Amino acid sequence: MDVKLTQRSDYTFKYNAQLGRHGWLRLTPAYSVKLVEEMMDGVPRDAFILDPFSGTGTSGLVAAEQGLSAHCLDINPFLVWLGNAKCRNYSQVELERLKTESDKVLADCKEIVNRDNWMPQIHNITRWWCKHTLNVLAALRKALVNRFGDPNKDGVANLAWIAFCRLVIETSSVAFNHVSMSFHDKAATYEVEQIESLYQKILNAIVESAGEELTGSASVHYEDSRQPVSIDGVQYSYVITSPPYPNRISYIRELRPYMYWTKFLDSAREAGELDWKAIGGTWGIATSRLQDWKSNGLDLPESLKPVVSQILESKKQNALLMANYVWKYFHDMHLHLQNLQKSLKKGAVLSYIVGNSSFYGVQVHTEKLLEDSLKNLGFTNIESKVIRKRNSKRELFEYCVYATWKGSTKREPQYFCRTKGLDRQLALF
Repeated sequence: MDVKLTQRSDYTFKYNAQLGRHGWLRLTPAYSVKLVEEMMDGVPRDAFILDPFSGTGTSGLVAAEQGLSAHCLDINPFLVWLGNAKCRNYSQVELERLKTESDKVLADCKEIVNRDNWMPQIHNITRWWCKHTLNVLAALRKALVNRFGDPNKDGVANLAWIAFCRLVIETSSVAFNHVSMSFHDKAATYEVEQIESLYQKILNAIVESAGEELTGSASVHYEDSRQPVSIDGVQYSYVITSPPYPNRISYIRELRPYMYWTKFLDSAREAGELDWKAIGGTWGIATSRLQDWKSNGLDLPESLKPVVSQILESKKQNALLMANYVWKYFHDMHLHLQNLQKSLKKGAVLSYIVGNSSFYGVQVHTEKLLEDSLKNLGFTNIESKVIRKRNSKRELFEYCVYATWKGSTKREPQYFCRTKGLDRQLALF
């Protein structure tokens, strides 16, 4: 491996912040616009792209910006809503009407700021916002509902809600000094006038970038990528995506403030249930369920067995949990790749951005394990290329895993292990 590789911040979410629609809302695991553009370089104009792990909609939006067509999938309804809002064209008439109505929203906010307005049931909410700021945010939210209604599937009013989500984070005590959220010691206090000024600034920036026409077409659909998916019967010739990594970073943890304020979530249990549905999810109830998880007997790469075994044999306090976590992650990814075949054109090219990980000193080479799954399932031209060094830990890197789908095959799998054997080993631990 090239030891001179750097972290390449231009290949991370940091690169997206000043890029129009891509910078509307921050999500730290989002991958770089620049990287997606490089992956789409040379894709024919008549090609149809699939992103089965849409996230903030980066792949779909890049495709639309480049005049291409794309379908994107996600298990999180908030991300489906956000992605579709980012990939939609807006007329100047719509945008002007939005600005006019938003001025009325801010006036309404001042009128109701001293009322008992609804607030989300976020645990220890005053860690995020002080009580005074919370009252102003709750009033602004109520004013938005009165003028625009709740966030919906389509419509220019969604831009006002995205601006509110951005405002919620920018007025919080959250610190973005590493890949995931942390908190400052004390939440700042914002007056009504400060909230009004900041909201107008955010909304104006969003409206300006929303006025730029998208020449292509992209849509985001609420789907589980582990299941066979058929959107309008399309067969895809390119898959460009970045699934969650097996590193226990939860998307729900990042998205909670947005989802609670917009009522896509109502409780911590709902957050855990949603994370359990996601590949690699471990938030709340998802963690406890991992203790008892068993596979459905899917044939998995033989190379996975020693990795899971070494994690178990570490005898650490949470060794069983982490072994199950790694096992379930690659089980779900294998199932995804297996069912993906039904949606691919012959000769379809796959490009997956993934990261490796480490548990108790056991290296989990994500790129190699996914390569083995692809071989098992009959894909060809399989290879991986290291993209960048991920952080200060020497062994963590990001890769692009490539493969080609040559069509259905009847040959027997070359790399497999019966998961019943792993079931027995985990049961004995």
